[in-house]
Amino acid sequence: MSSPCNFSSRRQPAPGTRSRGFTLIELMVVLVIIGVLAALIVPNVLDRADDSRVTAAKTDVNNLMQALKLYKLDNQRFPSGEQGLQALVSKPSAAPVPGNWRPYLDKLPADPWGNPYQYLSPGLHGPVDVLSLGADGKAGGEGRDADIGSWQ
Repeated sequence: MSSPCNFSSRRQPAPGTRSRGFTLIELMVVLVIIGVLAALIVPNVLDRADDSRVTAAKTDVNNLMQALKLYKLDNQRFPSGEQGLQALVSKPSAAPVPGNWRPYLDKLPADPWGNPYQYLSPGLHGPVDVLSLGADGKAGGEGRDADIGSWQ
């Protein structure tokens, strides 16, 4: 003889007792702690993003300079200012047309802020200069807005 199942056997809180849960004050304390931690961590993470963009720009400038040096080895001169960095991707049609041209890059990179790299021939700091204008996209600047060039 089996007894019928009793589904209503859950314990009901006794009258006058509180059910278990979080109070508003406990939730507020947790939110304040999370806010303090975020205030300490977020600025460090944002600075790292700027540092990584500067490092990426320096790497791109270095790679562009290496491609320009290969161009010069093959053609005995750097591309003219008019030909620009595009001469590394497609054969220039403007004079002086290089005799031993080959593709030196698949495509020209944009700097980490989405702007094209600048090319100066003749350069201000060497035979040619390659530079990024930084986060602000304008010449000069300090910090994250500073220019990043092949002479650095």
